[in-house]
Amino acid sequence: MVENGGAAPKKIKIGVCVMAKKAFSAPMGQILERLQAFGEFEIVHFGDKLILEDPIESWPICDCLIAFYSTGYPLEKAEAYVALRKPFLVNELEPQHLLHDRRKVYERLKMFGIPVPNYALVNREYPYQELEYFAEQEDFVEVHGKRFWKPFVEKPVDGDDHSIMIYYPSSAGGGMKELFRKVGNRSSEFHPDVRRVRHEGSYIYEEFMPTGGTDVKVYTVGREYAHAEARKSPVVDGVVMRNPDGKEVRYPVLLTPTEKQMARDVCIAFRQAVCGFDLLRCEGRSYVCDVNGWSFVKNSHKYYDDAACVLRKMFLDAKAPHLSSTIPPDLPWKVNEPIQSSEGLTRQGSGIIGTFGQSEELRCVIAVIRHGDRTPKQKVKLKVTEEKLLNLMLKYNGGRPRAETKLKSAVQLQDLLDATRMLVPRSKSGRESDSDAEDVEHAEKLRQVKAVLEEGGYFSGIYRKVQLKPLKWVRVPKSNGDGDEERPIEALMVLKYGGVLTHAGRKQAEELGRYFRNNMYPGEGTGLLRLHSTYRHDLKIYSSDEGRVQMSAAAFAKGLLDLEGQLTPILVSLVSKDSSMLDGLEDASIEMDEAKARLHEIITSEAKTVNSNGSAEFPWMVDGAGLPANASPLLPKMVELTKKVTGQVKLLAEDEDEKLARTSSYEVLPPYDQAKALGKTTIDVARIAAGLPCGSEGFLLMFARWKKLERDLYNERKGRFDVTQIPDVYDSCKYDLLHNAHLNLEGLAELFKVAQLLADGVIPNEYGINPKQKLKIGSKIARRLLGKLLIDLHNTREEAISVAELKSCQDQTSDFCKARKEETDCQSRPKNEDPRRTSSTSEKSLDQDDDDDKETKYRLDPKYANVRSPERHVRTRLYFTSESHIHSLMNVLRYCNVDESLQGEESLVCNSAMERLFKARELDYMSYIVLRMFENTEVALEDPKRFRIEMTFSRGADLSPLENDDGEGALLHQEHTLPIMGPERLQEAGSCLTLEQFERMIRPFAMPAEDFPPPVTPQAFSGYFSKSTVLERLVNLWPFHKNTVNNAK
Repeated sequence: MVENGGAAPKKIKIGVCVMAKKAFSAPMGQILERLQAFGEFEIVHFGDKLILEDPIESWPICDCLIAFYSTGYPLEKAEAYVALRKPFLVNELEPQHLLHDRRKVYERLKMFGIPVPNYALVNREYPYQELEYFAEQEDFVEVHGKRFWKPFVEKPVDGDDHSIMIYYPSSAGGGMKELFRKVGNRSSEFHPDVRRVRHEGSYIYEEFMPTGGTDVKVYTVGREYAHAEARKSPVVDGVVMRNPDGKEVRYPVLLTPTEKQMARDVCIAFRQAVCGFDLLRCEGRSYVCDVNGWSFVKNSHKYYDDAACVLRKMFLDAKAPHLSSTIPPDLPWKVNEPIQSSEGLTRQGSGIIGTFGQSEELRCVIAVIRHGDRTPKQKVKLKVTEEKLLNLMLKYNGGRPRAETKLKSAVQLQDLLDATRMLVPRSKSGRESDSDAEDVEHAEKLRQVKAVLEEGGYFSGIYRKVQLKPLKWVRVPKSNGDGDEERPIEALMVLKYGGVLTHAGRKQAEELGRYFRNNMYPGEGTGLLRLHSTYRHDLKIYSSDEGRVQMSAAAFAKGLLDLEGQLTPILVSLVSKDSSMLDGLEDASIEMDEAKARLHEIITSEAKTVNSNGSAEFPWMVDGAGLPANASPLLPKMVELTKKVTGQVKLLAEDEDEKLARTSSYEVLPPYDQAKALGKTTIDVARIAAGLPCGSEGFLLMFARWKKLERDLYNERKGRFDVTQIPDVYDSCKYDLLHNAHLNLEGLAELFKVAQLLADGVIPNEYGINPKQKLKIGSKIARRLLGKLLIDLHNTREEAISVAELKSCQDQTSDFCKARKEETDCQSRPKNEDPRRTSSTSEKSLDQDDDDDKETKYRLDPKYANVRSPERHVRTRLYFTSESHIHSLMNVLRYCNVDESLQGEESLVCNSAMERLFKARELDYMSYIVLRMFENTEVALEDPKRFRIEMTFSRGADLSPLENDDGEGALLHQEHTLPIMGPERLQEAGSCLTLEQFERMIRPFAMPAEDFPPPVTPQAFSGYFSKSTVLERLVNLWPFHKNTVNNAK
């Protein structure tokens, strides 16, 4: 208060010169009430009429002024008042003009060294102005030579225009998501058909930052105080999470020291003491992407207390520096408040499972999951000599005659389709019977290529790709007459297609995600969503490069986190690709070829060969375990039935071909169809009713699929069976019985039964003919994945130990010290870090991978959170892959003890589970292996039993499509969807597999942490994220730990 001679001290007058909507908002009211409760201030509201209509000379004279822009506010008039009366300003007015132009905001942020996303400006003087420095292609825009690969963000330069667009790459399905200010329960909308950027104005283009589906809002009150809240990002599904009172759900989180400095710098840069800004946390670094000016936190009484205290000190320091600004021991507005019990706080799970006592908590969930139901994978190979196709190859390989070309983009595939349409006759000539057989086959294959490219009415690089590889060359004179040059005259065309996630596969993945949400986190239930939102759940999802695997991962995430909308934004926001860890069989190709050769011998020989190591007690130990005893006689029967089915499909395809021949012209393909590309969630009833195949496959392609199987299964000229085709026959049978049962193909059910008998033996044995070979192949295929799993478990244990040690220290702190700490926090919070922050930067935790660095930094703030145990932290790692990696991982788990280095050790998998696995044989779509790590907090830290591993697996959708019972059978016939089997134990109930024992058994087959690649500099987006590997170390970015030992992620 200001001295007034001998009279009572004069109160400091605080003017509230803002529009009424803001002046009387709930947060402003809460804070002003608290300021008045100190008894030192008089609050003067100017009101809209005074601000808008009266001259500034008649405005009240104030000591301090709260003034900030909102819609309709006369900022220049307020500036004139300040120049006239010179009050103390909480937020200066002149810099508020900057906030209306995003270009100026970014310029100011850069000027003060505050990190911003990588961006470029496109300035237009009038709508649709053509600019030499701006170019747009299918998957990128280029501004002044700087290329932004999709996904990228497009923002209007006008800070008051909140229509922000995110454009997605064609490899993820394409499309655009529009972000906007909340309207009801929505904050964004996905537009699958929008591919081109806007040209009607000026825009900022910036790199998309994958933040794991969470945004952070920071609110400053002065330079020394910052409060941060996390919320679900609108880029994921656009649905606003609201609590029972209808308010958006946000969770207070701790800022890192670097982020606190950024908050201080934002205040200084824009001279706004009370200021809100948006923070993006991406790959261990933080960036400011928007500055909002005056902003208050909603619905946080703790924040209101803090804000009032900080503003009080600010006003007293400015107008009554001789008075003490020390916070009184009892805040005046809390004197008469009843003490609230903490029992009403929601407890978000304790990780209790009955068998192991009340003290056990879940620390880590790791799941390796196979993709969902898909269409059969297909491949067409043909030698081409046509000039149009050879020219196309040269067009896309830079004119290099000996270089192969890969065509994946929509533009490239459209070019190929146009060329193929010119080469394929509209109707059959009628003279094919007199033609050379090779010419007929070539024409059929070209027709098949054309049908594949026309299938479904869309192009997507996820599902179709073409390779053109030159085979023969000649030298021809150059066009300019200057010498000669080499030119290809023959090339091999390889078209790969199919393997698309079906509507059933998408539904399976979503259902499994929901199952995990409700069952894999003991005590959490739907609280997993809260656990995830508060940074206490560290979730990372990895996928192989295959489209069906990526889409399965996105659909699973949708179910796990209860998201809505299309899969493309979810995929780009939450799923990382890592093909080196989850793709490929090259490392074990020699051993797999040996296994297949041995498999051929066993099947085609009349007498089944049994290895002497096998026994009746352990039938899985024999060579070729699981093969039927009468395998050899089944092969001719399979060939006969395959021909029978192929013949029926051929008749259907001929009818279709005649109908196609009657069409008059070939149009350019219609716009991309999002539903077809990403897999519908429901069946196309109209196609089924019309007697057409399910999905987008026509009869011509269905016939090509069966004809290829017939041709490859048995070589009539050589009289030789190819047993490697058995899984493909089984795959096609199962697909058509499930999705095309309405076609009533005679003999298909019988063929399925024969194929299943053989496939149940062939598929597991392709990954090793006996346990030793299975282990060798499995360890080569899954070596990198196994190494990553060990790193995940190691880092979880190290963090849990750090938390336990810290808690032990905190328990010994005296009540006096605690009271002192709370008082200091209230007075000057930013200068005193939470004790857990100190721990997180210890040498011990910094020796961990970048996963660990990020999760020790990003924490729930316990001072504000309505959560009983905010320090509790659960790590979830989900790895989506294909059948090969599921088999390989399972083989290492169950046969690791047959290795010479582990002789005498018990298998990680118990005998009863071994028997179930042997009988199951197939690890079908959505099969999975789950490792859960629990910590027993009653056991000493050094005790091996402190951490135990629980292993479970599911056979996936392992149900016959011939099922006829009223329940599941009726469902699969109506929905074309097989249910996913529940999880089964891999250990005996009540057994305890310690983490130490698990690591010892797996380490010989896993890639060592030091062999993971070193850090790389992020490059342009290749797919979804701006780095080619997810194993990038980022701890060296911490300014206070330059000499830390780095491990792999």
